[in-house]
Amino acid sequence: MTARILVIDDTPTNVKLLEAKLQAEYFDVISAHDGPTGLALAKKEAPDLILLDVMMPGMDGFEVARQLRADAKTRFIPVVMITALTDRSDRVRGLEAGADDFLSKPVNDLALFARVRSLTRMKVMLDELRIRQAASEDLGGAIEADFEQVTGDALGKVLLVESIDFTAEKIVTCLEAAGHEAVRFSHGEPALAHVREMNPDLVIVGLYLDDEDGLRLCSQFRSMEATRNTPILLILDEGDLKPLAKGLDLGVTDYLVKPIDRNELLARVKTQIRHRRYHDGLRNMLKDSVSLAYTDSLTGVYNRRYMNAHLDRKIMEIAETGKPLSLIFFDLDHFKQVNDQHGHGAGDAILRGLAKRVTGCVRNFDLLARYGGEEFVVIMPDASHDVAVSVAERLRCAIEREPMESDEAGKSLCVTASLGVATTTDFNETPDVLIERADKALYEAKRQGRNRVVSGEGADAQAIIARRSLAAQSESESEASQRAAG
Repeated sequence: MTARILVIDDTPTNVKLLEAKLQAEYFDVISAHDGPTGLALAKKEAPDLILLDVMMPGMDGFEVARQLRADAKTRFIPVVMITALTDRSDRVRGLEAGADDFLSKPVNDLALFARVRSLTRMKVMLDELRIRQAASEDLGGAIEADFEQVTGDALGKVLLVESIDFTAEKIVTCLEAAGHEAVRFSHGEPALAHVREMNPDLVIVGLYLDDEDGLRLCSQFRSMEATRNTPILLILDEGDLKPLAKGLDLGVTDYLVKPIDRNELLARVKTQIRHRRYHDGLRNMLKDSVSLAYTDSLTGVYNRRYMNAHLDRKIMEIAETGKPLSLIFFDLDHFKQVNDQHGHGAGDAILRGLAKRVTGCVRNFDLLARYGGEEFVVIMPDASHDVAVSVAERLRCAIEREPMESDEAGKSLCVTASLGVATTTDFNETPDVLIERADKALYEAKRQGRNRVVSGEGADAQAIIARRSLAAQSESESEASQRAAG
């Protein structure tokens, strides 16, 4: 995959060399020769990755990394520091400043391209989630994702697979002392079996596991649903560049070189757990945003926005299926009196009860939506007009038959509804026209005295309604007679 790379380095020769290497692999490259210019370009150009020199005059790479992470516009751009420094304390300092990785000068091409591809894949994934989250603002249901709030203290559950006891004990001791929960396995099979039960925040895998291939185990973790998005940290030796490049291509997120430095381990673990928490937080917030955007907060049924989109799709489907589509438009009779006499709390309880009762009377693929106030719509695909009229009459009887609870004390109120029915077999008919026909039928039901079903399709339908009403009345009288006889 291609990506835009920002190179920040005060040495023109280094910049030109990196530009040549990256452009040969079809990456788009922009460059800056000092820290302040690099920060400005990062904000303006929004690159997919930054290659950052550490030793620069004025503002060094550590300070640039800190400022990138402090700015909401550049916080999630992956940063790879390129340095001649070999001290582990400098590496830890860079990780704590916000770097995702280090490459040593002279830069190895294999390591460079593997890391660039791995980190840009991660950024693309997070960017897609953020874009969807931002798009939900247009639907009125966005929930702001605050990085610090979502990631918390970055303490988590770590699953370790390492066959060398000395290495494993050092890692577990270090993690537990820092407050993490660590579970160690010597082999892959029991670790894979334990994943679903543990749901780890991070998986650490040794490259060499006795007779097992650590990279194969990493690919298995990445392919499992439970760990598809879980960061994987690979433990390897200094000279394992080829296996590292392969591991990054397989989905390894980060790596740790032996001998393991405690501070570097904790810094990398913290970074990966924070990324995992943010990723999961974005996904959950996106799910909540979509739910808020498409459902009515009071009743839990779909809202008018979703109903309009759904109805539009269902009418277009008529062109392919040739099957009818019916719509029931209804509202509660004298609902204003309920609010005036018993309060809006009672009215809200009635609406929630109504939604629950109606949901139990329609098919699971019919769609119930709150149109506004006390008005509701039922969309019934593949339902003839006769069927829709029968369902509407069943809804009317269900609403009327039993009082609905209006408060927590169990007080109930008797309510009725007026319903209008319209059907179409014309894929050229617009949703607004179909709704208007059902709405006119609803108001005709109001005009005729309420608590009845009226069709927008003519006299034949009215005869069906009358027969259904008489049958329901007869059934009700029969039940009353049986209760009296009993």
